[in-house]
Amino acid sequence: MNFQQLRIVRETVRQDFNLTTVANTLFTSQPGVSKHIKDLEDELGVEIFVRRGKRLLGLTEPGREVLAVVERILLDTQNVRNIAEHFASRETGNLVIATTHTQARYALPEVIKQFKAEYPKVHLVLHQGSPKEIAELLTTGDADIGIATEWLANVPEVVTFPYYTWHHAVIVPRGHPLAALETITLADIADHPIITYHEGFTGRANIDRRFAEAGLVPDIVLSAIDADVIKTYVDIGLGIGIIASMAYHPERDGSLVRLDVPHLFVPNTTRLAIRRGVYLRSYAYALIRRLVPGLTEQKIGEAVRKEAAGEDFVI
Repeated sequence: MNFQQLRIVRETVRQDFNLTTVANTLFTSQPGVSKHIKDLEDELGVEIFVRRGKRLLGLTEPGREVLAVVERILLDTQNVRNIAEHFASRETGNLVIATTHTQARYALPEVIKQFKAEYPKVHLVLHQGSPKEIAELLTTGDADIGIATEWLANVPEVVTFPYYTWHHAVIVPRGHPLAALETITLADIADHPIITYHEGFTGRANIDRRFAEAGLVPDIVLSAIDADVIKTYVDIGLGIGIIASMAYHPERDGSLVRLDVPHLFVPNTTRLAIRRGVYLRSYAYALIRRLVPGLTEQKIGEAVRKEAAGEDFVI
């Protein structure tokens, strides 16, 4: 048994059992991949994969248990490397953050600025993607920290913590009739064409749910993942916008007016996530403490233990 065999097993599952893609990802040949799998199965005395002819279709029952152990071994192998790098150079290295455009553009800049002033030799990488893509980057080990509003809390391989809570707001061009109303209702909003986030991004599910609960069908004429795009199309008169309130800046967005409507939409909680069992460098925990004050390495460990026991955790 060797590490290459274990990597091939893990990558085969990640690539939906397509051995050509596995070979390309691991920079080897497809016959080599097949041989490694067969050699490992012969050594273990069990079949790891379900087959139809030469095609792999899925995992066998023992294969599912083998995969869980393989994931732990490869994670701990990476943890060993991280520990060595940490003690060899405590304040240099790479830190990968996976997040959405909204968080990268509006929530993180000041925190990142402060962090870089403290750790100038740490190379930061910001991966922007959908909440589902962020979860995948965390579970595959391609990101150290994930930040998003949706999806993360439902991923069993990661542990999440509340980062901050925010509301949606309505934006309209200056002089728009909605801006003259003392109290805005959902029906008032539904009377206008709406531009808002794409499904699965930045609390869109909560927006849809509130209209459905009120028995209203909003006319969503355009959806986007980027608040700047939404503001652009509101500015040219295509409709009114529903965006995260922090995405509006009175100076940069001077042609628009933000209408705060916390009574109409439920609050959203953006969460910070890390993969269970991963070893993070000290500077990663320093960034986490800036994001969530009081969330130390010890408290993260305590949260994982309490969650496993079904107990509540408070920072």
